[in-house]
Amino acid sequence: METPEDIGAISALVTDLGLRLLVAVVIFFVGRWAAQMITKLVRRFMAKADIEDTLEQFLGNLLYALLLTFVIIATINQLGVQTTSLIAVLGAAGLAVGLALQGSLSNFAAGVLLVAFRPYKVGDFIDGGGVSGTVHEMQIFTTVLRSPDNKTVIVPNSQMMNGHIVNYSANDTRRIDLVAGCGYSDDLDKVRSVLEKIVADEKRVLDDPEPTIGVSELGDSSVNFVVRPWVNTSDYWPVYLALTEQIKKRFDKEGISIPFPQRDVHLYKHDAD
Repeated sequence: METPEDIGAISALVTDLGLRLLVAVVIFFVGRWAAQMITKLVRRFMAKADIEDTLEQFLGNLLYALLLTFVIIATINQLGVQTTSLIAVLGAAGLAVGLALQGSLSNFAAGVLLVAFRPYKVGDFIDGGGVSGTVHEMQIFTTVLRSPDNKTVIVPNSQMMNGHIVNYSANDTRRIDLVAGCGYSDDLDKVRSVLEKIVADEKRVLDDPEPTIGVSELGDSSVNFVVRPWVNTSDYWPVYLALTEQIKKRFDKEGISIPFPQRDVHLYKHDAD
C-alpha cells in the first residue's frame, strides 16, 4: 500500500519534472527566438557597415548555429542533465563523430577559406564545382547558385574549393571573341572595312582597349576574321548577340559571301580493257 507520504513524494517529483520540462520548453523556444533576433540585428549592423554580402551571410549563419548550440545546452541543463558530463561524453565521442562527418567538416573548412580568399561573392556569375550560375547565398557547408534558367543548384563548398573557379563578374570589362568567315574570292580589305564599321556603330563597345579585327585563319572553305571588341561585363551578351546579327545582315547587304563547308569531288573515267 502506498502511504500518503509516498503519494506526496511522487506528486512533488511529477510537479518538479513538469516544471522543469515547461521551463526547458520555454528556454528552448525563447532562446531560439532570441538567437534569430540577435542574428538579424548583427546582419543588419554588418549591412550598414557595408560588409560584403558573402561575408555577412556566412558569419550570420555561423553565429546562429553557435547561439542555437548554447540554447540547446541550456535546455538540457534545465532538464537536470549535467552538461559538464554531457560535454565530456561528447568530447570522448568527438573523434568518432569527426570521422563520420569528414565531408561536413571539410565543407565547413572550405567555406571558411572561400570567405577568407573571396574568389567570388554574392551576385557574381561563376563556373565552379561543375556548374554555372549566379551566387545566391554562401552557407556554412554549401554555396547556393541560381542557374541561367532559374534553377537552384546547391554545391558543397569543398567541391567548389577543390576545383577550378571561373568568375565572369570579377572584372568590369570583358572581351567578346567572334569569328566571321568570308569566301576566298571576296575582297579582304572590304571585309575588314565592313567589320570595323559594324563594331564602330555599336555604341556599347569600348574605345579602350581598342577592338582587334584581322585575318586569323585560312580555313578549308573560308577566310576567317577574328572580331574582338571590349565591353562592360554587364553588356557582354547583348553586344555579342547584336554584333553577330549585324555581321550577317551587313555581309548580305555588301554582297560578302559566308561560305558553307564544301568539298571538291573529282571523277576519273577509266577505259575498259
